Amino acid sequence: MLDFAIFAVTFVIILVGAVIYLYPSSRRASGIPGLNPTEEKDGNLQDLIDKGSLHEFLVGLHDQFGPVASFWFGRRPVLSLGSPDHLKQHINPNRTTDSFETMLKSLLGYQAGSGDGTAEALMRKKAYENAVNTTLQNNFPLLMKLADELVGKWQSYPESQHMPLCAHLLGLAMKAVSQLAMGSRFSDDAEVIRFRKNHETIWSEIGRGYLDGSMEKSSNRKGRYESALAEMESVLKSVLKERKDLCSGQATFMDSLLQANLTERQVMEDAMVFILAGCAITANLCIWAVHFLSTAKEVQEKMLQELVEVTGEEPVTLDKIPQLKYCQQVLNETVRTAKLTPVAARLQEVEGKVDQHVIPKETLVIYALGVALQNADTWPLPYRFNPDRFIEEPVRKSFSFLGFSGSQVCPELRFAYTVATVLLSTLVRKLKLHRVEGQVVEARYELVTTPKDDTWIRVSRRS
Repeated sequence: MLDFAIFAVTFVIILVGAVIYLYPSSRRASGIPGLNPTEEKDGNLQDLIDKGSLHEFLVGLHDQFGPVASFWFGRRPVLSLGSPDHLKQHINPNRTTDSFETMLKSLLGYQAGSGDGTAEALMRKKAYENAVNTTLQNNFPLLMKLADELVGKWQSYPESQHMPLCAHLLGLAMKAVSQLAMGSRFSDDAEVIRFRKNHETIWSEIGRGYLDGSMEKSSNRKGRYESALAEMESVLKSVLKERKDLCSGQATFMDSLLQANLTERQVMEDAMVFILAGCAITANLCIWAVHFLSTAKEVQEKMLQELVEVTGEEPVTLDKIPQLKYCQQVLNETVRTAKLTPVAARLQEVEGKVDQHVIPKETLVIYALGVALQNADTWPLPYRFNPDRFIEEPVRKSFSFLGFSGSQVCPELRFAYTVATVLLSTLVRKLKLHRVEGQVVEARYELVTTPKDDTWIRVSRRS
């Protein structure tokens, strides 16, 4: 899976906590420029909280100290890398598998690995990736149906009406992920509403409760989180039993995992990872893509032109998606401009080196992806939404190397790209997207970057 997982903010807290308990404290930051601890016990934790998010803290850190900088988390020094070149130096010799799975499962209290043997871990990873691919192949018409329903709804509105993107596209993502993961049971709106409530409770507490320990301080919040997690697990176990007993022609994500000879516990855990991450990534990729398109009429027209050249008057098909190169550029630029996954982390397994800086074993290394994705040396005019920048091969290579495209992209992001391509191809063929005048869209940097307030657009019908 993606080596630089989206769950870094919470993983940082848990990982540092583990390091503090497992390894002796050190006051040496290896000579790397950076902040001194503001408090003996907490290091720079209060500075981080004051900034509002780890990403915003890292932006200031790298502005002050350059692309390689340090700070303190508790009594441990932390290294942060904020440029593509420095990330490349660290990532390549330290690449391991399944950090995404390890991080999220540790937050959920699951066994992080799939067993003691590497072969078993690789088998389970392969089964997960194959399940995503098979699910998309077998259920592509359902994605088309869900996109058509949403676009039809938008077509029915007056052109003066404002559409709330977050609500509508989160709904699309919830329907797509729940039905493709667990089957037609979740075509029932009541089931989707219960699923959405539990998902939001779990996701929000993972996003904020672990950062400052606030969930542990509130018995009510902790109780709601544990109740939502238990109910979600109960639903997954119930679906698992149904899928085992039911002879169905629909190959869901859970069906594919069952056919891979995983245990029922492993299937439940992997399904939980997929539905939690899949919903959040898919929803926010679609939200940001539609928002950026509403501000760029020429990009909409280029997408429509490509779509007609590739598919004619026919709807897009799964085998045609790789031919939609410009659409891929639009989604890549959406991920980059929105900083969709702004931060990741890794524990240094062996002594390493970046430039002249030695990184001691057991150092926590932060990948400041949000900083690197808007590095002006790599991305000219970095704050401008410009899909044409991905025409250049060096730009595509830098993006791929950061883990957002190519063979190393995580299955959840690959799933999100497919859903977003279906949605955008349906939208631009039937509607023109318009931004709402005077709207200021600000980002909230959590596990996945989300608009702070609901984002609105207008649409008009194509003649």
